[in-house]
Amino acid sequence: MAAQTLAGLSLRDLEYAVVVEELRHFGQAADRCGVSQPTLSEQIRKLEAMLGVTLFERQARRVGVTPQGAVLLAQARAVMREARRLLDLAQEQASPLAGPLRLGAIATLGPYYLPMVLRAVRDRFPQLVLRLQEGRTAALVRALEQGELDAALVALPVASAGLASEALFFEPFLLACPQGHPLQSRPEVTLADLEGGGLLLLEEGHCLRDQALSLCGLPRADGEERFASSLEMLRHMIAAGEGFSLLPKLAVQEGADLGGLIAMRPLADARVGRSIGLVWRRTDPRRESYRELAAFLRHAAPAP
Repeated sequence: MAAQTLAGLSLRDLEYAVVVEELRHFGQAADRCGVSQPTLSEQIRKLEAMLGVTLFERQARRVGVTPQGAVLLAQARAVMREARRLLDLAQEQASPLAGPLRLGAIATLGPYYLPMVLRAVRDRFPQLVLRLQEGRTAALVRALEQGELDAALVALPVASAGLASEALFFEPFLLACPQGHPLQSRPEVTLADLEGGGLLLLEEGHCLRDQALSLCGLPRADGEERFASSLEMLRHMIAAGEGFSLLPKLAVQEGADLGGLIAMRPLADARVGRSIGLVWRRTDPRRESYRELAAFLRHAAPAP
């Protein structure tokens, strides 16, 4: 027996048959399907001919389902469910910001910023399913370029021609020093005041480290004796009296002074800080959705 193809199999004909099975009446099934009874009857005869099986036992007052038809109609219902699921999935993908989104965030931002916006994002985009990942800028950029992430929250600019970005907000830096440190008593603190030594840094690979070195005019050396693996360790090192550092404002939350061991001071130049943005691949067909997300995050940005 020659193998059959799907060319002559119509989802519409399967729908006709499933409705006839449900209603056990050709006329009522035709009304529900929006066609004439002769049209529905003819299409079902063609379906039976293609399948080589009689689906229905046609009697004067009722329509019965043959034993062979019952097996095939059960499969037809399954096919119709999957076809509707296909349409639902397509609609979800066509809708802005629906379905999974793998979102990365740099480690010096994510733990402090994401709790501020997750509720608003979920309320605004209820069909969006976030898959969050934390990392350093280089790792996040690499994951984006390789398709392992969809978008990321990073400090701008990002040195990758393959990525597009939208700025979200400006985050100032604050001076964090041990209580009683000479910098605490200055009328105002400038970047020049930080060049005399004692600046604590994050370890190599953190963009905040590079920003601090650049702002303070220090060489990009790798030989510092003391560095921190995270902002939390950096905070503890300051509290222990080892030195001072620059902290992003969002990281300076309740309890950040570790029981009064750390003094926080704004810098004289309020422009000292970093620009936070959303980045994604230029080739991603969802780029308009990312711009929509960026616009929402920009509107919900924390106060500088």
